[in-house]
Amino acid sequence: MATETTTKKTKKPEPAPEPGTGPAWDWAAGHGPVTGALSATTGAFAVATCGAAGGMPPGWALAVGAAGAVGHAAAGIRLRNAGRTIAARAASWLIGGGWTTWSMAHGPLTWEALGTLAAIGVAMGTATRSTNLYEEAREEEAIAAEQRQIAAELSAERRAIAEEWAGRIERVCGIRIRILAVEKWAAGTGFTIDAELPGGATYDLIAKKSAALSSDAHLPHGCTVTTGPGIHQGRVLVDVGTVNVLMDETPYPAGYGPLSLHTGIPWGYRSNADEILTFLREQCALVVGPTGSGKTNMVHVILAGFARATDVLTWVIDLNAGSAGLPWVLPALQSNGGGTAVRPGVDWLASSYDEAVLLLDTALTVGRHRKMAYQELLARENTDLLPISASIPQIELVIDEGAEILVSTDRKMRKLAEKILEVIRLLRSMGIRTVLTALGATSSVLGNLMIRREAKVRVALTGGETEGMDLSKMFPGSRGLRPEQAPYKGAGFMATPESPVGLFKAWRILPHQIREIVHATSDRHPRLDDISAKAAGPAYARRWDADRIAWMRDPNASLPEDGTSTGSVVPGVEAPRRGLNLTALREQDQRERDGSAASTEDQLAARFREQIDKEFGTAEEPRRTPRREHRGLNLSALRDPAPEEAVGPEERDGGPEWLADAITAIEAAGGAGMKPSAVADLVGRSRQAVRDALKAAAERGELVYRDNGPHSVYVHPDHA
Repeated sequence: MATETTTKKTKKPEPAPEPGTGPAWDWAAGHGPVTGALSATTGAFAVATCGAAGGMPPGWALAVGAAGAVGHAAAGIRLRNAGRTIAARAASWLIGGGWTTWSMAHGPLTWEALGTLAAIGVAMGTATRSTNLYEEAREEEAIAAEQRQIAAELSAERRAIAEEWAGRIERVCGIRIRILAVEKWAAGTGFTIDAELPGGATYDLIAKKSAALSSDAHLPHGCTVTTGPGIHQGRVLVDVGTVNVLMDETPYPAGYGPLSLHTGIPWGYRSNADEILTFLREQCALVVGPTGSGKTNMVHVILAGFARATDVLTWVIDLNAGSAGLPWVLPALQSNGGGTAVRPGVDWLASSYDEAVLLLDTALTVGRHRKMAYQELLARENTDLLPISASIPQIELVIDEGAEILVSTDRKMRKLAEKILEVIRLLRSMGIRTVLTALGATSSVLGNLMIRREAKVRVALTGGETEGMDLSKMFPGSRGLRPEQAPYKGAGFMATPESPVGLFKAWRILPHQIREIVHATSDRHPRLDDISAKAAGPAYARRWDADRIAWMRDPNASLPEDGTSTGSVVPGVEAPRRGLNLTALREQDQRERDGSAASTEDQLAARFREQIDKEFGTAEEPRRTPRREHRGLNLSALRDPAPEEAVGPEERDGGPEWLADAITAIEAAGGAGMKPSAVADLVGRSRQAVRDALKAAAERGELVYRDNGPHSVYVHPDHA
């Protein structure tokens, strides 16, 4: 008792004993069969000895034993112990009290009393062990019975589901399947049926009847029946959603923990409430969605995942005033005034045409240099894919409405499109990939073979919009997809190489969450590796110069025309030339300035010559001496530009100048299209030149050639 009192009064726990100093006693531990019997017998012997020595009435010990028996019996009843357990514990108290009373009257120090006490202790230990084993078996049996009852209920429910859907599929699809298992989703929003198909049948027979099965089952709006292949070609998996989780708006998950390109980046959740992970090490992505479908929010969800990744650098191109990337940059710009500097959530933001060209040129330079500089690393790792990590991060180019750039007929946009396609085509192994967005899943957007081949991660945000949402072209081979199945903002269909197309919804991310993510992930962003940074040069190193980001701070600030740092934003101050300080370039600038100053004199001289020619009929002016050949370096600044007529259609940026007018006329012709001869008459060019240009446009996906012998025509992709 003294030890127990000391332990209770101690505020701090006793230090652990050193090894070899003896056992550590746990005074709060319960008694087992042996220690319990030993404690009971030694206690009874102590009470009997003290009571006999002090003359205590023997009846008191019997009264205490009876009280203990009654108390333990009541506790056992409350705990729902077995009857034998209650009887054994009550008998132990009564026998102990009876022995104490007898030994106090006849003397506890006799061999008869001690032998009897030892026999009582052995009996108590044996009874305790027996009752404990019985209680454990009884508890396990109760748990097993409960589980059997639950399993029986689930089995009955699964059998009912199996019978119902086997009959429904036979009635609607005309095939009889054998259902092997029914698995309910953990979120409670539906179930999956694993079934065996009859001989010769494929899962497509069920997939193409998805809408009919959903209607026959009276599923809520937003819930569908999707079908996919099973463990082998004779099995099928049928996913049935019963709760519409796409209707509610779910905020972006808090926590903002680190992610990796190799473990997947979440973009949303399925109808069964499971997250969808995208693996973009080798894949590009395409996100389409009309106005009001939640496409901008989806872009922010994508940027949030990239910002949380420890092995991704994000470069954003948004020619619509940079609105997609500004929320990820402004928190950093606003926090640099004091305290710890915050890095932007994106590594480079281009909002002008010239800055976008500079960004894409830098990406191409970095990718090509990586191919040469990392050959030793690739050989050491025995791989043809650059090992992406925090030290060598992947560059993700997020291009808002980039798919529209690829199909634009504008000359400048076609130049930009060529660079985008070059990035997609050449830089997969070196860790530079793209995420393109578009306003619709039309044939003009999906007509480019490069997009269809490389963008294996595809998202179609429908928002209930049916115009311009050709889901069969967006997800070839899929059946039963209808935009009205996802009529909510941020909802649509998504497919990855790892998971088939199905309904999904993007989380809702708000501006305050973007700010939180920028601050939470500031120290997590990787740095561009030294080899790539050296190849990127000043264009990348000065991307955050004050003059190049002046438009971010002040909407009225003028954007630099060439995307390079001018060093000054004062109007009227000429920007210094970047690159080599060539005499030829300085002389050219001087000639341009002198020419502008002498323009008035040239005009007066021209008029004077015209008057002399009219009155006196002078001879033609002799041909000028050809330009003297320069010696030394063959500088482009010293070479005359090639005349426009000498450049063929295949050498220009996407075709000759008249091609845009021809494509517009073909689009206006509708589904009938136009013959090459009609186009030649329209633009005033030779038929052979027109045929070559139209053929090249068809190869780029800008037109569709409809072969019909002498009646062959070219049709715009929107009318193909």
